[in-house]
Amino acid sequence: MMDTPKPPATPAYRVISESLRQRIVRGQVQTGQAFPTETELATQYGVHRSTVREGLRQLEQDGLLQRMGKRLIVSIPRHKDLAQAAERALRMHQVTYRDVWEVASTLEPMCASLAAERITADELAELERNLDVTAILVARDESPISATIEFHSLVAEATHNQALLLARAPVSLLMRSGYAAIAPALPQSGPRLLEAHRQVFHALKQGDAESAVVWTRKHLTDHKRGFEFAGLNMDSPIPDAV
Repeated sequence: MMDTPKPPATPAYRVISESLRQRIVRGQVQTGQAFPTETELATQYGVHRSTVREGLRQLEQDGLLQRMGKRLIVSIPRHKDLAQAAERALRMHQVTYRDVWEVASTLEPMCASLAAERITADELAELERNLDVTAILVARDESPISATIEFHSLVAEATHNQALLLARAPVSLLMRSGYAAIAPALPQSGPRLLEAHRQVFHALKQGDAESAVVWTRKHLTDHKRGFEFAGLNMDSPIPDAV
């Protein structure tokens, strides 16, 4: 009878990295607090400093630690870093334009609804500034893609919901690829996009969640129609970013 092969042992640096990760997540080491030194950790775990160093490197890459001079400080991963990591993973999983559109069609109206209840005067001013920039780009027949992505991000930030912000961030990055794919075939879409954004803005200003959701959905429907008019397949995987 053949022996069942044993699974490969987990490298020591990964064991240490996971143990330290749990200490951070559980709050045993607070954000902004200096982390124990490599020597101290090597003594605690009974391993060589090089093993500890590799484990710490994993936590640095994940944004849980950052260097301040010669010491490592516990930090909260930035939204941007988390979003980019998730975006890369989603591309590797061959998500399609339709996959992303379906998720955005749930998240973006939710953002609009919550923002109508919570948006501040300063946040409305930022949205108005964005509309002014978008209007200039449209008038010049220049691409409003970056301004469009910013508009939706500003609406999302006005929800003041960290879980929602983290959930939509990688979707927003992938939606940019969708806009970029259809934009060359629809140069006339700028004015329609601008009008949708203006209507969302006015609804948010009036605290009208229902209208904000309606116009957000109209905008997303236009995005889907853009693929049809451009003759593009929404079921195609989103290619790697160039």
